[in-house]
Amino acid sequence: MKTLIIIDVQNDFIPGGSLPVPFGDEVIPVINKIQCKFDLVIATQDWHPKNHKSFASNNFPNKVFDKINLNGIDQILWPDHCIQCSLGADFHKDLLMNNVELILRKGMNPEIDSYSAFYDNGHQKSTGLTYYLKGKNVNEIYLVGLAGDFCVYYSAKDAINENFNVTIIEDAIRSIDENNFKNIKNELALKGVKFIHSSELD
Repeated sequence: MKTLIIIDVQNDFIPGGSLPVPFGDEVIPVINKIQCKFDLVIATQDWHPKNHKSFASNNFPNKVFDKINLNGIDQILWPDHCIQCSLGADFHKDLLMNNVELILRKGMNPEIDSYSAFYDNGHQKSTGLTYYLKGKNVNEIYLVGLAGDFCVYYSAKDAINENFNVTIIEDAIRSIDENNFKNIKNELALKGVKFIHSSELD
């Protein structure tokens, strides 16, 4: 079963949001166009409480993009974003959701950040996505969304470790730092992740 996982296409990650990914809105028409090519579509949603410790506002006098040690894990401090029940946490209004079978929320524990669709950053707690996918006999997943150098990247690494075949659709992702993503792409390719353009989908 061929599965599409849409990562965090939420208002706060779109230009104009509190943590915008450059040109993040450009992924939406691509994602909408390709959804019909998949047997299963899943979406992840960053869903933070206001007191999340990855927020710079909760770590005075540290500032946005400073790095701290958070419970033994290196943590970048972010602007407040995707706060539960806020407009910023909503999926973008132009993203088609009719085909989405499962919405998986992550980042709800204020003590640890969660980039991946599969685990928190410390691999202390599974989201249950692996069991859900294996229960549906999924072995092939395609990743799209935001941001390529964070949540898509970590999701891809975990998916490979969970023995899925992983493909990233490059024209359906955008990154916070495109140069950083070039290095990430090399790393993921060595792990077995494939990279394609949406036009290559069957």
